[in-house]
Amino acid sequence: MSKTVLVTGGAGFIGSHVADRFVAEGWSVTILDDLSSGREENIPSAARFVRGDITSPEAATLVRDGRFDVMCHLAAQIDVRRSVLDPAYDATRNILGTLNLMEAIRTSGHATRTVFSSTGGALYGDFDPPPSAETFSKDPEAPYGIAKLSVEYYLAYYGRVHGLDTVALRYGNVYGPRQDPHGEAGVVAIFCNRLLDGRPLTVFGDGEQTRDYVYAGDVAAANFAAATGALPPRGRLDARAFNIGTGVETSVNTLAETLRAVSQASAPIEYAPARPGELARSALDTAKAQSVLGWKPAVSVRQGLENTYAFFAARRGGSATS
Repeated sequence: MSKTVLVTGGAGFIGSHVADRFVAEGWSVTILDDLSSGREENIPSAARFVRGDITSPEAATLVRDGRFDVMCHLAAQIDVRRSVLDPAYDATRNILGTLNLMEAIRTSGHATRTVFSSTGGALYGDFDPPPSAETFSKDPEAPYGIAKLSVEYYLAYYGRVHGLDTVALRYGNVYGPRQDPHGEAGVVAIFCNRLLDGRPLTVFGDGEQTRDYVYAGDVAAANFAAATGALPPRGRLDARAFNIGTGVETSVNTLAETLRAVSQASAPIEYAPARPGELARSALDTAKAQSVLGWKPAVSVRQGLENTYAFFAARRGGSATS
């Protein structure tokens, strides 16, 4: 009998890539998604789809009765700006929704491993120079990052007090095919669509702010590694947390120039006032993931951007407007 995995948010950008990976590995995959931001077209044909809200009693029943070997938990409110405008909504989705599922696992008595999609890009703040290691201080600026950190504390609690099997993956700025422009790395999708429209690329500030852009396929591989590999003993917050990124700082200017080269488009770059509260620099130290999980990124930023642009161009049924 094949192993079973529940991918919450599996119709979304990152979640669908995670579901694809488990299907490819021969697992029996169930996807739970309310389609608030995900798309049915992203769901692998081999997966079972359950439409539902992670805060609902029905979702808890699915988790409790499903007795899955693994739950990859990606369902979330993903828009940092919305978290600032409505922190209560963000907390309901990202904290209370997670607790609903974790309580279902706890009361099921089944040894389900939970792989939680956290954030590195929004967790560490600007207080220590990058690349950030897992033990760096955490001081998120927005409710989105605060909620992710809160969930990590709850996972550590469930591990220490109830013996549940949990692991947190702290992503850099994930990009790739199927990307939603509203996520943390939405600038890649926005730039791709603007290039296809022949419109200028808007860069906020001087464009020298940096991020760690990690390809969605590499993130899916990290989820599979965390789901199947040996983990460190349960302990404090960072014991079972892993940064998932490239360790490379890429500026917005470099991102824009690379995508212009990939697309062979001549769209100009326009500069707008800096956005308040934006991090100046961000990159993740991934040595722990490499040594413990045996994971490392396989796709360069250049190759990943080529793949991503090709996806958006194919979806449009054409190529860039030059």
